Amino acid sequence: MVSWSDQRERGTPAALRIILWIALHLGRPAARAVLYPITLYFLMTAASQRQASRAFLTRVLGRPAGVGDVARHMYTFAATILDRVYLLAGRRHTLDVRVHRGDLVRRRLAAGEGFLLLGSHLGSFEILRALAVEEIGMPLKILMDPEHNRTITDLLHALSPTAAESVISLAGSHPLLAVGASLEAGYIVGLLGDRRLPGEPTVSCDFLGATAPFPTNPMRLAAVTGVPVILPFGLYRGGNRYDVYFEELTDGIRIDRGRDRAARNPSLEEWVQAYAKRLEFYTRAAPLNWFNFYDFWEQGESHRAAPAPAESVVPRA
Repeated sequence: MVSWSDQRERGTPAALRIILWIALHLGRPAARAVLYPITLYFLMTAASQRQASRAFLTRVLGRPAGVGDVARHMYTFAATILDRVYLLAGRRHTLDVRVHRGDLVRRRLAAGEGFLLLGSHLGSFEILRALAVEEIGMPLKILMDPEHNRTITDLLHALSPTAAESVISLAGSHPLLAVGASLEAGYIVGLLGDRRLPGEPTVSCDFLGATAPFPTNPMRLAAVTGVPVILPFGLYRGGNRYDVYFEELTDGIRIDRGRDRAARNPSLEEWVQAYAKRLEFYTRAAPLNWFNFYDFWEQGESHRAAPAPAESVVPRA
């Protein structure tokens, strides 16, 4: 399997514009009907993504995944991409979004504190951005690489210039300085912590029954800035239902240089493992929301089913 950064963007600009037109002019039911042939197309042509999906589902479900499982996985991904259109177009009312522990965010905002919103490729991060801008009034910046999937990113951002303006580009000049300035100004900075960039340092974490490489830079950023870290999970439940969960990972990372102290703060690697543990918890709760369609464990064909821990269900309401 190829790395996520080596996967080419699929879909032509013309095809994407047609889908956007259907979504905005014919409505969500018509647009969702189009997702079935789209899912079939990718199921037949995206061999690497299909293989990654089957390997992941076999691991998380504890049984061999079939073609139906993979099709549902791909359809779920397509459904969340479609809903990004409605969120960016200001049609949030078409979706049933239920927020759990939103008080964690509101308290920080009321205190005027900037913090890191450390997300993942599990579920919809766009749901979180819509909540931030429209409902919670969160002053949000997103640290991301806009060059990845440039075509669809440009088309979606054209629907919402405000969303485009909230991006801090990793490809820009001095992105970390921009992050620091945003945090000092009371902004919340969102970033993803489950994919490493080429050449980025990683740490091996226990995740779904095997070790997987997780990038350390997000936690380094948290340690350098000293700000709180909140984990968001926007899980798609089918139909028009989303559940958004917030968890506080830490009110600030402090790293001890000396390892011989009896009472010490967790190391950077231990913080990354803590993030991976919570990501595993929510992944088991909503496995079809896992949108890393590549060999996440970097183990090629060697994958196995992972037994679920006792704490494996997130309440749906």
